[in-house]
Amino acid sequence: MKKISIYPRIALAFLFLSFSNYMSSQTNVFDDIIVPSPNHTYLELALIQENLDVALQNSSAQLTVFAPDDNAFTNLAVSFGLTVPDLLALPNLTDILTYHVLGINVSASAINNGDVVTPLSTTNTIKLTKTTSGDVFVNHSQVISADITADNGVVHVISDVILPVETVADIAIDNGFTTLVAALIQEELLPVLTNPLSTFTVFAPSNTAFDNLATALSVTVNDLLALPNLTDILTYHVIGAEVISTSISNGQIAQPISTTNTIKMSVNASGVYANQAKVVTADILSDNGLVHVIDAVVLPSETVIDVAIDNNFTSLTAAVIQEGLLPILTNPLGQFTVFAPTDVAFDNLATDLGTDITGVLANPNLTDILLYHTLDVVVLSTSLSNGSVTTLNGQDISIDITSGVMINDANVTTADIVVDNGIVHVLDKVLLPSITGLKDVELIEINVYPNPTNNILNVENGQGEFFITNIHGQVVVGGNLNGQPIDVSNLDSGNYFIRLIGDNNVSQAAFIKR
Repeated sequence: MKKISIYPRIALAFLFLSFSNYMSSQTNVFDDIIVPSPNHTYLELALIQENLDVALQNSSAQLTVFAPDDNAFTNLAVSFGLTVPDLLALPNLTDILTYHVLGINVSASAINNGDVVTPLSTTNTIKLTKTTSGDVFVNHSQVISADITADNGVVHVISDVILPVETVADIAIDNGFTTLVAALIQEELLPVLTNPLSTFTVFAPSNTAFDNLATALSVTVNDLLALPNLTDILTYHVIGAEVISTSISNGQIAQPISTTNTIKMSVNASGVYANQAKVVTADILSDNGLVHVIDAVVLPSETVIDVAIDNNFTSLTAAVIQEGLLPILTNPLGQFTVFAPTDVAFDNLATDLGTDITGVLANPNLTDILLYHTLDVVVLSTSLSNGSVTTLNGQDISIDITSGVMINDANVTTADIVVDNGIVHVLDKVLLPSITGLKDVELIEINVYPNPTNNILNVENGQGEFFITNIHGQVVVGGNLNGQPIDVSNLDSGNYFIRLIGDNNVSQAAFIKR
């Protein structure tokens, strides 16, 4: 009888036993980190319920799990007015859970500020922030315990449940706002703007807007990113509430997250403005707010209009708002001298005209009057001398420093209120340019069409000398009108005024050039 050796069988059994022992000694992120943790009972329940525990037990995988603790689940439930069992019943729970898992092993030390990574869920990316103090944030959620390792990956405990929703930060990242995104990352603002439970309105400057600001300041974009007050500038572009463009009213004053200054909103025929910046694309909706794209960077600088608003120049402020001059006077790069009449000065003018402030604000030449109070240079009272100076209206004012300072027949009662874009001198009387004719020239409203216009402008019963001024008071077209249409095709898009000058009347109308 042939003998059969038992040694190969013993060897095979030994190898099988060794392999089994090896496999049983392998640790995984689910069984060896999440299950034993007393602070991750809700996460454990959710993973088992969604059949994701097996994926985390995979010994051949390399995973990174951002693990919300029980407090994170409780806080999310309270925020939604739900219970934790309600959260576990969400139809997109699998998507939420896989949004917390990366298919690679990433230690905390390997995370760079501004990393954008794709988790197992492809609904959205995760935005990682590493602060200068070494703290790590996963979207808005802070890593409170890092680098708990197993053989198939690493677990980072986080303070909040992160949700794969589209945020205002995603709009900036996904639509090529590279300079804005670089600034937000550098200033560690991604955790704020990725919070799915917050509501924001972001006025987002385009790349060109940043380029234009850099050019105007004779610096580079990198120099802008090195500004010590960059965080303040960025948070000045964010309101902590949802403000749809159609809900914005002319003259509305909004408080952004930055408390350095307010934003002055304008609505006119040209569109919606935040300070001097025009909204070029409005109401890009996300799950935690909306974005308005603007064509300029707004700065929390104190401007000449802030002097009027903050010091109760109510009539002057109302006039500036009504005539659409906020975008001009809030320009942080402008250089203005404003002679600001007090409310008493406006009341006195109304009395002289036999009307009230409403009647003054209804004057068709009000823009002209306001621009007649404004210079496009900064002039301290100590730099004034007897003579005349040209205003934005195009006409000259007379300056007399013989006894105090007089502008035409008005006294400067408070001089040299210095702000970032100019200076304000307070007047005790409203200055009146000669063409207003408030006393002895009849004011006539004329009809112009089409309005808005693209190429030509017709003036009903129009005869005599005319001139067209832009919003800055500069004459851009002039001549004699004999009933023929006026060619305005070469004008830029915007708001304009046309005036006809007669012997005893001034006729005026406003129109829009598209």
